Amino acid sequence: MATEILAPAGSFESLQAAVRCGANAVYLGGKSFNARRNASNFDDEGLKEAVDYCHKRNVKVYLTLNTLVSDSEIPTAYDAIKSACDASVDAFIVQDIGLAALVRRVCSSVPLHASTQMSVQSIEGIRILEKLGFSRAVLPRELSEKEIAAISAQTDMELEYFVHGALCMCVSGQCLMSSVLGGRSGNRGLCAQPCRLPFGVNGKGGSNLSLKDLSLVDEIRRLEKAGICSFKIEGRMKRPEYVAAAVTACKNSLNGMNDENISRSLQAVFSRSGFTKGYFEGKLGKDMFGTRRKEDVEGASGVLSELKKLYEKENPLIPVDFSLTFLPDSPMMLSASALGKTVCVEGGIPQAALNRAVTRDELCDRLSKCGGTQFFVQNTHVDFYDGLFVSAGELNSLRRNALSALENSIAEKPYNNVIIYNNNIAPHTVQKTLLHARFFDANTIPDSLDGISRVIVPLDTDVGTVERLCKAGVEVAAEIPSAVFSNSEKYISELIRLKTHGLSLAWVCTLDGISIAAKAGLPFCGGFGMNIFNSVSLGEIETLGAKDTLLSCELGLSQISRMGGNIPRGIMAYGRIPLMLTRNCPVRNKLSCNECDKKSFLVDRMGVEFPVRCKNGCSYILNSRPLWLADKQSDIRNCDYFLLYFTTETKDEASRIIRDFICKKGPEGDFTRGLYYKGVT
Repeated sequence: MATEILAPAGSFESLQAAVRCGANAVYLGGKSFNARRNASNFDDEGLKEAVDYCHKRNVKVYLTLNTLVSDSEIPTAYDAIKSACDASVDAFIVQDIGLAALVRRVCSSVPLHASTQMSVQSIEGIRILEKLGFSRAVLPRELSEKEIAAISAQTDMELEYFVHGALCMCVSGQCLMSSVLGGRSGNRGLCAQPCRLPFGVNGKGGSNLSLKDLSLVDEIRRLEKAGICSFKIEGRMKRPEYVAAAVTACKNSLNGMNDENISRSLQAVFSRSGFTKGYFEGKLGKDMFGTRRKEDVEGASGVLSELKKLYEKENPLIPVDFSLTFLPDSPMMLSASALGKTVCVEGGIPQAALNRAVTRDELCDRLSKCGGTQFFVQNTHVDFYDGLFVSAGELNSLRRNALSALENSIAEKPYNNVIIYNNNIAPHTVQKTLLHARFFDANTIPDSLDGISRVIVPLDTDVGTVERLCKAGVEVAAEIPSAVFSNSEKYISELIRLKTHGLSLAWVCTLDGISIAAKAGLPFCGGFGMNIFNSVSLGEIETLGAKDTLLSCELGLSQISRMGGNIPRGIMAYGRIPLMLTRNCPVRNKLSCNECDKKSFLVDRMGVEFPVRCKNGCSYILNSRPLWLADKQSDIRNCDYFLLYFTTETKDEASRIIRDFICKKGPEGDFTRGLYYKGVT
């Protein structure tokens, strides 16, 4: 595939700015199911207008359906897919594996792009995307140049990567901070960005969850060499001038141009303490952190008027070839060709010249005046007869008719056949609800596990512990973490090591883990981070081979009770919910690893403490209070198991909590009911 500059379009003005400045594709959202629900976005008519505008200018349109969708929203999602197909969008960008299945069944001719919200970090995850019918993956911003190249070398799938814009602290798709702290879910398109607020370390102040914006505009050729074909600009919530500056800067970079004025304007229009290349170059640490300062905000005012000039008028982007037949006693025939399309229009009959005849050069000159359109004349051929005359107005009308017919021909897309989707899924029934326990540290596993049917251990567990658990009659699963990145081979080796001592199952937290488990010869079940949010997703993960799966902790109990399908499912009933998975440790802004000693925490403005625990080269930011549902088990229906999710607890604390759950005891101390009773927006 040819390289592509992919621009954000949160409004029609931003879309125009992107197209007129040279973007090859835009991504935009409808009024629902997109990760920027607070942008202006596009209703059905607006979407048709946007697609028509773009297609006439040889620009593709990708629709974002990149949020989690509940069962009750499936009919609305079907309508959104149908409307997008009717509008001839060029691809869907999707997070939810259930929504991806819906697109495949309803409108299989439209390509699927895997959103970065799917958290696919390795070639193992790409293999699962291939099975699910995706043609492109948007790779995580946390990948380095070397990691990108390693993935690209092993797949023919199109790869997309963010080259400019906001940089989240958390791996996309793994952030629950906004939903748990405020009920506004990033997985549902309403992130409140609490990470941009002050968070100190162990009482030491700072903004230790706020990163600078990413800018790899100068590294586009390196990215192309690494295997990226689509260079994506973040910013559907940002103004059109930002879009114009970012697209122009990327286009200059692709063309080997260096315009310092555009570079300065791009930083002035929006940045957070400047820019970073951190993850791409493998350089983590303090230099990646930044906030939106007063001078960053004030800098935009001086450049907006100049940037607006970049897209005020239509820019001629498409070369056209004209061929004119100008002969006596015959109507003028003008053919116009561009982008592999040719049209022909008919005009009036040239008259014998009474005074001065029109010349060939004059005809060519008049045809070349395509001002105000997206076309510019590349070649003109005239089958010419001397001594004839035609008015300038008549020839101008002929040219306009030809270009209008040509842009309509360019905009034509194959009809997308839409199939009516039947969402009838049989209700799920539960015979018995079991207790599962997951441990961050194998040393905290209690000696007695009475009442526990499955224990999920970390990959670094010693073989003696696995053998002990197996002898006790407990099913043992090993967790393949949500932090995969470059660790695939290491994880496979650890699984094989534990498998020889009785390990029988892998607990996977991203799509990457499914292939990793298969390479280790183990069956798998879905774990925390899979974001299973609807009955269709349950069916999809079952089709992929899951034995059972954990449901998203962003679901309400009423939603859970109505979910259908056959695959056994469970919910997290105890534990500190992981709010973030980060590849850049926030604690290291203030402390070394030795000083931290795995006991550090972040502190918000209210003095609330959030434990931070590191493993496998990543950090997990945990909720300040544990989830507790031991005394609410009678409220929970349609679940085959409850998961006790142990992170900071000691062995004795874990033992007590297990007993309390068996006895359905009420909580002690600070606790939360999570989102199960209030849900998320």
